[in-house]
Amino acid sequence: MSKIQAFNEYRTKMNEKILAEDNKVLKRFFNLDTNAYQDGALPMKTKELLGLVASMVLRCDDCISYHLGTCYELGTTKEEIYEVFAIANLVGGSICIPHTRRAVEYWEALEEESRDEK
Repeated sequence: MSKIQAFNEYRTKMNEKILAEDNKVLKRFFNLDTNAYQDGALPMKTKELLGLVASMVLRCDDCISYHLGTCYELGTTKEEIYEVFAIANLVGGSICIPHTRRAVEYWEALEEESRDEK
C-alpha cells in the first residue's frame, strides 16, 4: 500500500469513527473546517495553501499531508509548493525544516502515484 493510500484510508476510517459517535460539537467543528475551505472571496486553492503554511508552522504532519494532497488535486505546481515551504520556514523558523523534509517526501509520493496511474 502506498504512503498516500495508507494516509487517506486511515484518515477516512478514523473520521468515520469520530463522526459516528454523533457528538454535536465535533460534527460542527468538522463541518466548519469543510466549509471554511470552499471557494469564497479567496479561491479554494489559496485557502489550501494558507492551511498548508499554518500546518507547517504548527508542525502537524497529518495536516501537512492532507493539505498537500488537496493542493495536488487542485493543480498546484511544484514551484508553488516550494514557495509555500519557503514562507512556512520564514514564519516558523528552523523547527519547520524536519516537516519540510517530510512534506517534500509526501509531495514526491503524490507525483509518483500520479505518474503510475497514467
